[in-house]
Amino acid sequence: MTDQTNGPAIRKFTLDYPVISGTNTLIEAGAEITVRKPGSGELRGLTLMALSQLDVAALETLAPRITTPVIPKGAVMDPADLMQFGGEVMDFLLPKAAKAQAASQTA
Repeated sequence: MTDQTNGPAIRKFTLDYPVISGTNTLIEAGAEITVRKPGSGELRGLTLMALSQLDVAALETLAPRITTPVIPKGAVMDPADLMQFGGEVMDFLLPKAAKAQAASQTA
């Protein structure tokens, strides 16, 4: 995972499994997915509560707005990859104080 302090926040993760739609593979396993910190426009129509609960429908709606390559809405992701994506989203949503507190508790 990476985070840029100058400019928009960017995080990356590697797919363990392919992203599929029907019988078509949209993104191969092993592909690196770039996740951009969502702005207010990308969050339109979603609730922060749903995202904080890693709601599948909310993550599915958000994914095409902030991922490269684009994970289209309705594509099937393996639960492990969906958790990776959700974890990156959650990290963007946490305030700095909460991240610092979590880091101090694990140290």
